[in-house]
Amino acid sequence: MLTSLSTSIGAAAAQLPADVVHGPGGFVFWPFFLLIPLFWILVIGFFIFFGRRMWRRNHYWAATQGAESVLRERYARGEIDETEYRQRLEVLRAHPTN
Repeated sequence: MLTSLSTSIGAAAAQLPADVVHGPGGFVFWPFFLLIPLFWILVIGFFIFFGRRMWRRNHYWAATQGAESVLRERYARGEIDETEYRQRLEVLRAHPTN
């Protein structure tokens, strides 16, 4: 059965005009045009996958920094002075919250 199927497919291909089988310019026709969209789908998928992964990692890292990080940022921006920073840091370290 398999040989009869391949024979009938070969006979059908032989009846096609040469430009359909080989395409314009004599090249063997194969849907190379599918490779370009597939490439871009893979590239975009790669960026989405790794972008979301990095965003989650950075979001988790920022969430775990806690109160001392917020205090350091406020001191760096000049919202509080050094004495207030040290007082609040002592309070945070004296009463750690889990």
